[in-house]
Amino acid sequence: MHLLPHIGSLAAGARNAITDVAGVTVGHCTVAHGELQTGVSVVRPHGGDPYRDKVPAAAVVLNGFGKSVGLVQVEELGVLETPIALTNTYSVSAVAQAQIRQCIAANPEAGRGLPTVNPLVFECNDGFLSDIQRMAITPQHYVDAHAACGAEVEQGAVGAGRGMSCFGLKGGIGSASRRAATGHTVGALVLANFGKLPQLTVDGHPVGRRLAARIAERDAGPERGSIILLLATDAPLDARQLRRVALRAGAGLARTGSVFGHGSGDIALAFSSAYTVPHLAQRGMPAVAMLHEDSMDHLFQAAADCCEQSILHALWHARPVTGRDGHGREALPDLLAGWTTLAEARPA
Repeated sequence: MHLLPHIGSLAAGARNAITDVAGVTVGHCTVAHGELQTGVSVVRPHGGDPYRDKVPAAAVVLNGFGKSVGLVQVEELGVLETPIALTNTYSVSAVAQAQIRQCIAANPEAGRGLPTVNPLVFECNDGFLSDIQRMAITPQHYVDAHAACGAEVEQGAVGAGRGMSCFGLKGGIGSASRRAATGHTVGALVLANFGKLPQLTVDGHPVGRRLAARIAERDAGPERGSIILLLATDAPLDARQLRRVALRAGAGLARTGSVFGHGSGDIALAFSSAYTVPHLAQRGMPAVAMLHEDSMDHLFQAAADCCEQSILHALWHARPVTGRDGHGREALPDLLAGWTTLAEARPA
């Protein structure tokens, strides 16, 4: 893609997406009808039932202006027990309900003879482009996104990313991966809905300042966006180590120009596909040799680089969208069409 840089020195996986981590799949359901520009995206950590076979995980709140569901239990127990869902702020409850019903259908004793399930739904506010007050997302949209999960990851203005804005431009879903020096893969998927245009930095180049000099932002005032950063790895890590990996998502985010603004809900979650934790005690806990702490720096670099790359992918894959009350967002590739190098962003 025109002028899209490769971030860092590490090689990407075959798809350069979170699905380069074996077993991870992604699906979307997009709603694009006039005033409604929204949707649902789903990340499945493996092909089985995560309620029965839980996945080690941990989350970090970089800035807590958010309304996600399920993070308290993830922090306490260090596991995922549903797929990860992304949607708009006012649709969290509808998607959480869908996850609960999905679990009950597969596990009829959930909430009776077995513990209740912990739905995990992340959100960003797409109200600039979509009529968020319509609360148009239904449980069926989650079901459809889940059914669409596969190894190929569509990016840009799709699924939960349909109505999202990034640095005053069209944002949305982005994904990337890196091969760490340990031989493990780290993959990222972001829901990018943050930032002010003058802040945008691409591979160290102040692209946003150059663009802001000739483009007026439609939504002046403080930042009111968010970003969700999901990281997957096949490295054998426990929840404590995964929290350390999740924290490095903030390094990649900052390199794009974000300052974790007051009104931005910036949350990162990391999980490992290397093993699962059984729901029933009778099955016994897995005996897994965790990665040594001295090797963690390699995963930290991979996490930071693929999060930064994922944000750029969200911008580069997005197309212009017009939605609520005629509000629109331009796509970054269109604005860079006449450029020959990113160095043009720097003053002479």
